[in-house]
Amino acid sequence: QVQLVESGGGLVQAGGSLRLSCAASGGTFRSYAMGWFRQAPGKEREFVASINLSFGSTRYADSVKGRFTISRDTAKNTVFLQMNSLKPEDTAAYYCAAVYGSSTYVRPENYDYWGQGTQVTVSS
Repeated sequence: QVQLVESGGGLVQAGGSLRLSCAASGGTFRSYAMGWFRQAPGKEREFVASINLSFGSTRYADSVKGRFTISRDTAKNTVFLQMNSLKPEDTAAYYCAAVYGSSTYVRPENYDYWGQGTQVTVSS
């Protein structure tokens, strides 16, 4: 059973940066793909970024391209989301998710394992 624990959320002013971390345990790290999703109050969960943990290939939502970077540290079984040039509309609970295999899915229903989430609030 894969377990995911997010950290790194907080309150930041518009234009600032945060780095989220997702520590994984309970599986062979490189055998999975992982994604970051976010959900604002009253809205559906939306895709942010995903990464193939074996090859490092990535995918991004258009709304975050050029501002966010997803990466992995295979030695630490951890995936990161570096968020720069943050905007108030980035405010949401951010979740990491994992699925066995190499596909960097964008739909949340394709992922089998989820973390508890970490809140990101961007003030204007």
